[in-house]
Amino acid sequence: MINQRKAVAIGLVAGLSEFVGYALRLVSGYVADKSEGYWALTILGYGLILSIPVLGFAGSWQLAATLIILERMGKAIRSPARDTIVVGRGLGFGIHEALDQVGAIIGPLVFSAVFLLEGSYRDGFRILWLPAFLTLGILLIAKRKAPVPVGFETQGKTPEKRLSKTFWLYSLFIFLSVAGFPSFLLISYHFKAQAIVSDVHIPIFYAIAMGVDALSAVVVGKVYDKVGLKSLITIPLLTIFIPILCFSQIYAYVLVGTVLWGAVVGTHETIMRAAIADLTPITRRGTGYGIFNSIYGVAWFLGAPIMGLLYDLSISHVVGFVALLELISIPVLFSVNRSVALHGRQRGKAREW
Repeated sequence: MINQRKAVAIGLVAGLSEFVGYALRLVSGYVADKSEGYWALTILGYGLILSIPVLGFAGSWQLAATLIILERMGKAIRSPARDTIVVGRGLGFGIHEALDQVGAIIGPLVFSAVFLLEGSYRDGFRILWLPAFLTLGILLIAKRKAPVPVGFETQGKTPEKRLSKTFWLYSLFIFLSVAGFPSFLLISYHFKAQAIVSDVHIPIFYAIAMGVDALSAVVVGKVYDKVGLKSLITIPLLTIFIPILCFSQIYAYVLVGTVLWGAVVGTHETIMRAAIADLTPITRRGTGYGIFNSIYGVAWFLGAPIMGLLYDLSISHVVGFVALLELISIPVLFSVNRSVALHGRQRGKAREW
């Protein structure tokens, strides 16, 4: 009974923290645009990272749960404002994602080193004070060098005040493509249930995927800067093959599928986000990123359990579900491209006039 209660508590904290982490972004994006306090919200959001090293002093699971939720709140507060500040479109987001994954790999390695030196979880969390304070220090330096991030982009004489129909069409593409993207949790369950990959190697497979994520982010970012929204076609085309490979019974196939999964994640985190900057006016970009993150989270929330239910029925059902959503997303993306092209021609005629 005690273990069951612990499992329920862990599940509740995980679910609540992720919900807060996505739902609050809608509000924080709107506030960022209204107040133009992009740096303030970014610094506040990263400041809440300090709740992680404080875990080293947590004396109860309730306090630990509160700190975890605070960290997720911090990510929700900073994400729309931070993405508005990021410059360089595809390459800028590619570099951001690559560095993010490097940090995600180094963090667990720090704990591994602590354990090898016979330290405890508390010791590991206390070491994290250093990177947390360094993060805030670097942010303050960046703010001093670029106090007005909106200044990086010219708005024209009459900047748009509303999100365009193209943006909402693109949001539909996001929902479809993300809802049809298999989670690594389900993929790793398949590895374990079918005894394809050993327990020891499953974390290694995930590390490989994250490494591919970091490398692919920079590459697809550069591609986006050259060809624009057309590069997003890689998301549905590559995603279709992921369940075919990852849910197979052959070790080599699931390894290739894992690499492909990491590449698509890198594409999600790079050009899918970069496109928001091209489809929203600077005065509404924080709101745009807030909506983007909320739709992304809802798509994950709905798609993952559906694929789990379909997996219990038949793997072929999962393959069919993914293929259906990704194929539907392709004509939606074509519509987005046509709308952008039409809008561009109209603007060109206006300039000629």
